[in-house]
Formats: sequence, structure tokens, C-alpha cells
Amino acid sequence: MIALVDYGAGNLTSVKKALSSLGASFVVPSSPDECRRAAAVIVPGVGHFAATARLDGPWRDAIGDATRAGTPLFGICVGMQWLFEGSDEAPGVAGLGVMPGRIARLDGNAEQRLKVPHVGWNALAFTRSARLLAGLTPRSQVYFTHSYAAPVTSDCVASTTHANTFASVVERDNIFGVQFHPEKSGDVGLQILRNFLEIVR
Repeated sequence: MIALVDYGAGNLTSVKKALSSLGASFVVPSSPDECRRAAAVIVPGVGHFAATARLDGPWRDAIGDATRAGTPLFGICVGMQWLFEGSDEAPGVAGLGVMPGRIARLDGNAEQRLKVPHVGWNALAFTRSARLLAGLTPRSQVYFTHSYAAPVTSDCVASTTHANTFASVVERDNIFGVQFHPEKSGDVGLQILRNFLEIVR
């Protein structure tokens, strides 16, 4: 059973519908200990990084323990940002810290008429092969809505450019994250979710 974590900032209804359409079994845990017993943990997210403060204490410990034990962890949008050390959007709120680096604001570019927040469809530039990207072609389009993003590090398996080039997909061992919304990204997004479910199986 997959634990779909609700901390009050997730696009939970859409993620539930996408998982259900793929035949996934999941539960929204009412206590942190359910994350320790889960086959995988998904942390969604929409909005401000400060909302992840609700994942402090027992939730942080339980998700961290599960991840260290090898349980697959998948962060979506703000949930992916939470995998990192922290964010300039809420400097006093620590991330989970399982990915190195810090989340920073995208730089708007008046000359190119690029606006922040970055909202809409954009392409994935693959940087290396990854299980999460199986079956996809380079430059696949996915749906974004965000103002802050992760740096491109060795854990980045796909990047996207809007004002800055940022990590749009990360993968290392049992840790996965996407900056966009796979549940709103059509067939490409469903394939990414399907790939994660295959990893869990």
C-alpha cells in the first residue's frame, strides 16, 4: 500500500484520481507510523514551501526512517522541493535533506518576456537515463506551476529552462521527485506515475 501524505498543501484529489486510474492501491495516512509500514510514500504539494513545516517532527522522522530503510519516496512539486535542504521561499523551514542543495526563486527575464511564476507546458531535457523516465521521449511536455525550483545536480535526470535551467526530475536510488504536476500532464505524466508504480512493485 502506498502512503499519499496529506499535509494541507497537496493537489490531493487530482493525484488520487491519477493513481486510481492506474489501479494503484493507496491510503492517506492518519498517523506518521503508517508511512513506516507503507510500500512507498508520495508527498505532493502546491503553493508555498512554508506549508511543509507541517511535516516536521514525527512525520519527518517517519518518512526519513522509511526512506533510509529503502522505501521509495516520490515528491511532487513542493513535495519535490521538500526533498532538498531548504528553500529561499521560507528560509526558516528545513527540508527533508535527502537531496543536496537549496531551492531558489526563478529569475524573471523582461527581455525574453518570461514571467514568474512559471505556469504552463514546458519540455523535459533528459540528462541521463532514469527509471522514472522509462518509455518517454526527449522533449516530452509536462505541466508546471511554480516560482521556485531545485538546482541541477548529479541527481538531476531531466532539466527544464524557464528564465533559469532547473532540475525538473530527480532520481537517486529510492528517492524520486518531479517539479511539475504529473497528474495534470496527460499521457506523459501518467507514464511517469506508472513508472514509479513499477519501481514500487
